[in-house]
Amino acid sequence: MWLPFWKSRDRFSIDELRYLTEQLTKIQIVNEVNKDFVIEALRSIAELITYGDQNDSSFFEFFMENQVMGQFVRILKISRTMIVSLQLLQTMSIMIQNLKSEHAIYYMFSNEYMNYLITYSFDFCHEELLSYYISFLRAISVKLDKNTISLLVKIQNDEVASFPLYVEAIRFAFHEETMVRTAVRALTLNVYHVGDDCVNRYVTSAPHADYFSNLVMFFRKQCISLNELVSDALKNPGSDSISTILAAVDEIEDNLYYFSDVISAGIPDVGKLITDNILQLLIFPLLLPSLRIEAVNEIQIGAVASLYLICCILRIVKIKDLANTIAAALFFPLEAFRQISEVKLNGYMLGHGSIHDSQPREVVICQSDSTGSNLTLREALLSFLTSGDDVLVLGSLGVLATLLQTKELDESMLDALGILPQRKQHKKLLLQALVGEDAGEEQLFSSEGICCELDSYLQKLKEQYGVLYSFPEEGASPRAHRYQVLDALVNLFCRSNISAETLWDGGWLLRQLLPYSEVEFNGHHLKLLEDSYRNCTIAIQQEIRGIWVDLLLTFLCDEWKMCKRAIEASAPRKEPKCILLPSQKCYSDDIPAESSFTAGERMCELVKVFVLLHQLQIFSLGRVLPDQPPICASADVPESFRARTAGLDTSGPKPGTELRIVDAVPCRIAFERGKERHFSFLAITMGTSGWLVLAEVLPLKQQFGVVRVAAPLAGSNPRIDDKHSRWLHVRIRPSTLPFLDPAKSGAYGKVKTKALVDGRWTLAFRDEESCKSALSMILEEAKLQSNEVERRLKPLFDLEKPVESSNPSVSPPKASSSYITPSNLF
Repeated sequence: MWLPFWKSRDRFSIDELRYLTEQLTKIQIVNEVNKDFVIEALRSIAELITYGDQNDSSFFEFFMENQVMGQFVRILKISRTMIVSLQLLQTMSIMIQNLKSEHAIYYMFSNEYMNYLITYSFDFCHEELLSYYISFLRAISVKLDKNTISLLVKIQNDEVASFPLYVEAIRFAFHEETMVRTAVRALTLNVYHVGDDCVNRYVTSAPHADYFSNLVMFFRKQCISLNELVSDALKNPGSDSISTILAAVDEIEDNLYYFSDVISAGIPDVGKLITDNILQLLIFPLLLPSLRIEAVNEIQIGAVASLYLICCILRIVKIKDLANTIAAALFFPLEAFRQISEVKLNGYMLGHGSIHDSQPREVVICQSDSTGSNLTLREALLSFLTSGDDVLVLGSLGVLATLLQTKELDESMLDALGILPQRKQHKKLLLQALVGEDAGEEQLFSSEGICCELDSYLQKLKEQYGVLYSFPEEGASPRAHRYQVLDALVNLFCRSNISAETLWDGGWLLRQLLPYSEVEFNGHHLKLLEDSYRNCTIAIQQEIRGIWVDLLLTFLCDEWKMCKRAIEASAPRKEPKCILLPSQKCYSDDIPAESSFTAGERMCELVKVFVLLHQLQIFSLGRVLPDQPPICASADVPESFRARTAGLDTSGPKPGTELRIVDAVPCRIAFERGKERHFSFLAITMGTSGWLVLAEVLPLKQQFGVVRVAAPLAGSNPRIDDKHSRWLHVRIRPSTLPFLDPAKSGAYGKVKTKALVDGRWTLAFRDEESCKSALSMILEEAKLQSNEVERRLKPLFDLEKPVESSNPSVSPPKASSSYITPSNLF
């Protein structure tokens, strides 16, 4: 029957289309014998219809007149093999995707064949079939507009009674396969963005509105899973745990962007529906109760994951009511939401029934603790800054920075939280001046008392969400709250157990909040900052005699520029997900504490803190922050005596360089067992650089030698052997810090183990005097090197800043955190 199919014919012709259609009509059952012909016929018809749509309208006219769509449906009914179903779905997808003619699209959608295929009971046990089916549905959704969507719905009493495309698609909204979920979400967005009022009412009515609450519940499960990954990573850190967390983070952020896209479609009440679900299923019962330093067993998620999720929700889901409700919730105590977390999910949950349904909320009434120990969530965030570990500090700073940058948040709410930026404070004061506000007038722009905007959202939390609490700090002013924020930030800079990178983030936030009066940023704060800066200065001065003195200036200048960029940037440097990733140690646990690598990390960390505190000092003095640190130039620096005698040029003693060795001390050293070599030893400095040099004497030029080996002078720690007075031990550290060199680092910044071993020379001299002479040479040149670094850094340490109390009659309160001292800084 199908042998003529293979005869030579014009492939792209009506005759070919007619022949294929006739052959399909003759088929009574599709089985293993004829399935290949059917598959090829379906594929060819799709190709011909696509060709005709672009070149010859008679192709599609034939398709319509001969009810070829009906043949497709019939073939599906009589097929006994899955592969035919696959091909049919692919054929339909190809045709729908490639048809450009509106007339053709209307025909495809205007009969019940399309809805029949959508609702057909395919065997989705086959994953490939499901993939083709979802692609078919998505192809349909791409062609939707206000005209075509009406062809796919059934109307009763002027309302949509059924919409198979949407209903069948959302059945797979939470499928385990990511690609399926992604396709379904793309389809739903295509439906929402059509903007058909009847369809909009349909998708937000019962039971279809459950889709939105189910979305949030699915997202909630992902949040709990993320928390488990973060907890496991803390116990077993490694590259695998990081990649797993990042993959989970990508999915979570994709979910939030989907929420944002759904809201942007402009369907009435969907924003409120998603807001209520996020608040009642996630924020109130899960995230807010977790904002505490101590671990609580019954809570399903930790503080770190909660801080990250709050940041992401505020940053991505741009709903004014959601942002302001979360901000207002920060004025309630932890206890209020802990109670909700215990009962909310067992009570009423939004999403069951119409979004317009009105049902009673769970009511939670809490009384304030008379001892004042029941902190508000806002105070809990600030307590992370003063008492939390590095990760909690970073997370708290992230939440405060995100609130500050959330455009949907009213400025009055930021003012109430105490984080209204300086530039907006100035605008507020200008408005006060323009209306001539004084103590006797109505406080139109008052900074005293809880603002009206905050009051309205507090009332909403009580009436709509059932969060009731008697406030212990009723009447507290934004001014007092600003003082609390500044006080927490200043005390953060006095902590010795927080990384410099995290302190830089705190510097960015403080830069945004620099006070416009001394009421908030008073002499007490200035004194704390200055004490921290002075103690850090002492520690830096000790590094001038340290192991990495030769890199100190370069590193400080580099960090100065980076810190300036970081704290003057329009946004924090790090994304919220950084708080979830376990810190990667640059060196292995078996590296000894006295190694040069440990000292190098300590020096780098110290420089970062010093640079930040120095720049904050400049800001507090009202000065403009320079692009470069105030240090002396290196021009006209006299060479050391030995460098001049040796004839050393600015390139340094590179291997193969010829030097005068009149001041060198002969010695022997074995770099390999049993292979002792003779060299002339020389220690020389040039500016802030210094080297230990082993030169080989030139046979014909006894006063000259060729450099064979050169090592850094700094950190050499010379020592004469206790038992052999002619042996001199010196440590040989690398010329650079390996964790700053990408070539010496592996994945995730982990330094390769081979780069972490200090070298050591044991130099044997001909007599005790020669050994002492070599030791003396090293110490003298090392002192010259340190003196030059100290000379160049001196202007940096001469920052004068008088500290006066803003209110001499009131003694400043004692600091709540310990000061940085050289002994406990790291």
